[in-house]
Amino acid sequence: MARRSAPSAPVALIAAPDPKPGGTPKPAAPLGGLALGIDVGGTGVKAALVDLATAELASARVRERTPQPATPEAVTETIARVVGRIAMEHPLPEHLPVGCGLPGVVKGGALMTAANIDPFWVGWPAEERIGAALGRRVRIFNDADAAGLAELAYGAAAGQAGTTVMLTIGTGIGSAVFLDGRLVPNTEYGHLEFHGRDAETLVSGAARERRKLGWKRWTREFNEYVALIEKTMWPDLLIYGGGVSKEWGKWGKWARSRAPIVLARYLNTSGIIGAAWAAADAERRETSGRTGPAASGR
Repeated sequence: MARRSAPSAPVALIAAPDPKPGGTPKPAAPLGGLALGIDVGGTGVKAALVDLATAELASARVRERTPQPATPEAVTETIARVVGRIAMEHPLPEHLPVGCGLPGVVKGGALMTAANIDPFWVGWPAEERIGAALGRRVRIFNDADAAGLAELAYGAAAGQAGTTVMLTIGTGIGSAVFLDGRLVPNTEYGHLEFHGRDAETLVSGAARERRKLGWKRWTREFNEYVALIEKTMWPDLLIYGGGVSKEWGKWGKWARSRAPIVLARYLNTSGIIGAAWAAADAERRETSGRTGPAASGR
């Protein structure tokens, strides 16, 4: 693939722009009560209770390292331990909505791909088996989509018209895309071809550490990757989340893009909050008899 220079103008971190007149999407549907959000990543399994009215965590954020190898059975056992630790401090109601973000394309309650976890996840009935381990219904979502939904419902993507792209930068690179406030699921832009390889193998946070790149050099390469997305998508807003977003002070001064950049409001907890919100929204839609994707933001 031909090497493309990143845009030359620096990007200052800004507040999210006002929605375009006449094109304002409806806000994500407000919810109340509690839900449990679980976020499974390449390095950690995290979970917490979420107050859906405020997006605040209603319990401690419990984390354990992702087992290696990250087989479905081993990760499910870790999820059960993490949830069990929460339940020791906060009783979990029988019908509590439970959402789980997993790193891969989600279809029909299973993963169609497995990014940064064991390939045995592909086709494994994750929704059914995780639910059985927890003794309650669980809904699974692509982890980056879940993080994006937190920003759509409560954060940097709320009320944004046009095309918004969120990138979660950590062990890999996840993506969530919204068009006028509606999720386009399973975009997986971390797997775009970049210099002949999956982009996340070169410019994720873990790749930066593995390649022993300084922040300046890594950011320049990351800018080239973003330029590739902008060439194909022309987003109106970019949101950076994931673990690397917490280090913005170390690399933000070198960031370049055509679109405005904002940081995810909830940084590395977006995945927990979004999984909880998406599960509760899916339950409400099911109860009301509405159809369509569980997290359209409408």
